[in-house]
Amino acid sequence: MSTMFALHRFKLLALLLLANGGALLYLSLGDLKPMAIWSWTDIAGEGGSALLVLVWAGLLLKGRPAGRVTNLLFFGLACLFFSLWMDSLDEFIALPESLTLDHWLESAPMPLGFALLTLGIYHWHCEQLAISAQMINRERHFREHRLFDKVTPLGDAGYFRRQLQQALPAAQANSEPLSLVMLDIDDFSAINRSYGHREGDRVLQLVAQQILLNLRSHDLLCRLAGDRFIVLLPATLEAQALTLAQELQQSIAHLALKSAGQGERLQLRATTVALMARQEEADALLKRLNIVMARAKQAPQLRQAQV
Repeated sequence: MSTMFALHRFKLLALLLLANGGALLYLSLGDLKPMAIWSWTDIAGEGGSALLVLVWAGLLLKGRPAGRVTNLLFFGLACLFFSLWMDSLDEFIALPESLTLDHWLESAPMPLGFALLTLGIYHWHCEQLAISAQMINRERHFREHRLFDKVTPLGDAGYFRRQLQQALPAAQANSEPLSLVMLDIDDFSAINRSYGHREGDRVLQLVAQQILLNLRSHDLLCRLAGDRFIVLLPATLEAQALTLAQELQQSIAHLALKSAGQGERLQLRATTVALMARQEEADALLKRLNIVMARAKQAPQLRQAQV
């Protein structure tokens, strides 16, 4: 805070110098009033108000970084302080009645100060709305951080189920299609056995990045478990989902991946399936998708057995 205040100290110093300049100007143009005719009520009201506004300006400069909002608020408070300060000097200094300068110095800064304060408070309001939105997103992240995978990091199975439970009724209400794509890396356990789990985690991270490159901004990719990924595709027909599944399968097969240790080529293959949601609940849809994936994983084994 002291460093922040140091950045603003010249503003406050300039305001105090301006106030002293006003006092010297009045002293040069008028005469000091006898203490017997001082109006202590006016002195307390006008002088106390000026002091409070000066305290507000100091707290503002101490608590906020430099910028447009801070400048608007400070200069608005500075105008109010100067107006109240010059008005309070009338209680100590008698000026010639023919002089009109004092009326301008006491009255003109006041409406300007309120205008600057209003503009500053408006921009401050916009600033707080943006900060509040960020805090809400951060709060949601901390609240749901246990639903995110620590390796990739993507949403886990629990997070995906929540999103699917929300997306299904919305798609039905809007009469929009909703599809899912599941991807399973073939023989991923061999990578863990041959190169270690750290290398396996690195492969999962690279695969997740590769999948994301092939998705739209509003698609949702999550890691279900192990080497299995799932994609939620809003407003997507089954034929489009099947095309994406084939593209993802080819993308993984052509991924030029080498081990971190010896630089050996890691040839990856993946099994992908896709289907479109029907009038069903999230659990039923996921069960149907897992059955389709199980059949797809068994198909190569059956072909090898027949050969």
